[in-house]
Amino acid sequence: MIRKLISFAGFCLLSGGMLCAQPSGTGETGRPVDSSPHTVKFVTVEKDVKLEVLDWGGTGRPLVLLAGMMFDAHVYDTFAPKLAQNFHVYGITRRGFGASSAPRPDCGNYSADRLGDDVLAVLDNLGIDRPILVGHSLAGEELSSIGSRFPEKVAGLIYLDAANSYAFYDDSAAQGDPSVDTADVRSELEQLIAPLPPKEMKARVTHVLEVSLPRMERDLKETLKETESAPDLPPPPPDNPMFRSITAITREVEIFSSVKSPMLAIYAAPHDMRQASGGDPAKQATLEASDLARVKEQAKAVQAANPTAQVVLLPHADHFVFKSNEADVLREMKAFIATLQ
Repeated sequence: MIRKLISFAGFCLLSGGMLCAQPSGTGETGRPVDSSPHTVKFVTVEKDVKLEVLDWGGTGRPLVLLAGMMFDAHVYDTFAPKLAQNFHVYGITRRGFGASSAPRPDCGNYSADRLGDDVLAVLDNLGIDRPILVGHSLAGEELSSIGSRFPEKVAGLIYLDAANSYAFYDDSAAQGDPSVDTADVRSELEQLIAPLPPKEMKARVTHVLEVSLPRMERDLKETLKETESAPDLPPPPPDNPMFRSITAITREVEIFSSVKSPMLAIYAAPHDMRQASGGDPAKQATLEASDLARVKEQAKAVQAANPTAQVVLLPHADHFVFKSNEADVLREMKAFIATLQ
């Protein structure tokens, strides 16, 4: 899934980032107008790094929304007010995007754990106690980072088409994720540089040769197939802050196997493939069958690693499930939250 999001980055960058804000309308000056009923503030999470935080108000337990790759918290401008009828709703724009600070990548400052720590810093600053965290797409890695390290900080986790390989890694999956597998291989090779006892060195080298590299080779062959049919998009603008952030996040993806918090995982299964198929019914059916098999395999792995997890499959939904299937998502979220302590 990360691969699909990154392929979309060129279009987002060429559009001047307007897709990331998703404004509600246009004013007399031609500038975007944000008519969503929220307040905006900035919270310092570390030196020289401030994050944009939206507050839609509402009463009830706190609920915090995290956006996917390239998007900011304003992607929820229409969805959040529906939630504010039952919860106190916040949104956080991660570093590197929207109005939040975009520090230059350096020493893991865009890793999944660093991004998760940013969320925790916001919660501490605003005095938000044990919220429900809701993440779309890439935000699944932030949810898993927090849920695996600090489960006591949250009441529950809700993955909106987000419990994918960057949030829960299935090393037995038929189709790998090049981003996650590349990060894993890089980490294993770096570990071989340090002096190790012969027995441990042998075990690690054997794992690289017999498991990691063959999996990486499989990923590369699949990527090659995809590039053969992909349009030749122009490169992004040089040294673009958003592109730097995307590259850093992808490079610093981490591996998570389970979380210790109650969780709800909502998947589009299969994803709506009408646009991808170009209107060809046969191609659409083939794409959807392949996608459904992949998503079901991932959902099964998530369920196995997290036996108490609630998993919901929404047929023919868009990746932005909270837009294409708003009523379904609201219903499932409310039912899940009702079970939380």
